[in-house]
Amino acid sequence: MKFREITSGLQFPEGPIAMDDGSVLLVEIARGTLSRVTPDGRISVVADLGGGPNGAAIGPDGAVYVCNNGGFHWHTEADGTLRPMAQAADYSGGRIERVHLGTGRAERLYEQVDGRGLRGPNDLVFDAHGGFYFTDLGKGRAHDMDMGAVYYGRPDGSPASVVARPLLTPNGVGLSPDGSTLYYAETAGARLWAYDITAPGQVRKDAWPSPNGGRMLAASPGGMLQRFDSLAVDVLGNICVATLMHGGISIISPDGSLCSHVPLPDRMTTNLCFGGKDRRTAFVTLSGTGKLIAIDDWPIPGLALAHEA
Repeated sequence: MKFREITSGLQFPEGPIAMDDGSVLLVEIARGTLSRVTPDGRISVVADLGGGPNGAAIGPDGAVYVCNNGGFHWHTEADGTLRPMAQAADYSGGRIERVHLGTGRAERLYEQVDGRGLRGPNDLVFDAHGGFYFTDLGKGRAHDMDMGAVYYGRPDGSPASVVARPLLTPNGVGLSPDGSTLYYAETAGARLWAYDITAPGQVRKDAWPSPNGGRMLAASPGGMLQRFDSLAVDVLGNICVATLMHGGISIISPDGSLCSHVPLPDRMTTNLCFGGKDRRTAFVTLSGTGKLIAIDDWPIPGLALAHEA
């Protein structure tokens, strides 16, 4: 599939948001910023957040809500590929931040749920009710790692609730077109999980042997070295998962019966969003090489997100 490069020189981009003016908001995890990329490839900083800003989404108030994982230790491979590793030495704690686009001012919305500090918030998605689901992947260290969770929060900062935990490395999160199904991508096992939503922030859970109450839709379709990152959903309900190591986008049907792969030249392909005319352009972050690319004429239009800018 053909693509065009919009810009390079980004410091591990993630969390793209396609804006009406043709620009793309995204985070630069290694730089600690929320940035804007214009159609001609110019990069400007919207907010300097520090830590490790990760997933991002537009909320009902027009602000950008950012998952901040608190920071990584970074490693550069021999071929120049940048990749995150363990918890940073200057780890600043996980949080959800609200960024006001007009001023760049940021405020911390959540730093804990049920008295437990957030460890590595990763991605989020708003629903039609104005709340948002967000994942906490956890953090890895030299001798141990955290279990993660999916939470449900609200823009007013009222107490967030637990949707599902403990989970192994929950990363990308999304909703089906009718809002009745919650999906999350598990990084470590390259598995895609689904839950039926019974009310905002509440899901039905399957009994054992499901390890987390979810339904597994796909498991490592590209082999055991594959990893899943963030995701987006198209209008037919297919889940498009950014795929690490094998580099590209794995496309999984809503019932998990079909899976295809769009290869891309970066094994740190981390996220995508849909924008442009009829949402037929996929904007993809190639994080290992620091690029934002666009794939025009994507076969199926992307799903319009709640409160999409």
